[in-house]
Amino acid sequence: MKKVEQYIEEATQNIRDDRAIAADLLIDLIKHIKTEDTRHQAGLTAAKYLETLQRSNEQLVKIATLIQKKNSLNVGLSEEDKEDIYDLINETQGK
Repeated sequence: MKKVEQYIEEATQNIRDDRAIAADLLIDLIKHIKTEDTRHQAGLTAAKYLETLQRSNEQLVKIATLIQKKNSLNVGLSEEDKEDIYDLINETQGK
């Protein structure tokens, strides 16, 4: 059980790191768009940064759901929960 908690902490930290990087890049892109006439060219890049932020929101919701299930049932994680955590870790590390 300790290992699963470590994975959750690691995944949560990776999500926070990814969000910070994506937010910084998005802010830089917005500044660039304001100074240059590249709105149409930069739109796809901005969409990718926003997509990264949305994905991290979804990952945080999944982790919160898993933790809530664990706390309310108090019987451990199901195989599906373990697979969800494993998938979250792989998604985060695959970036």
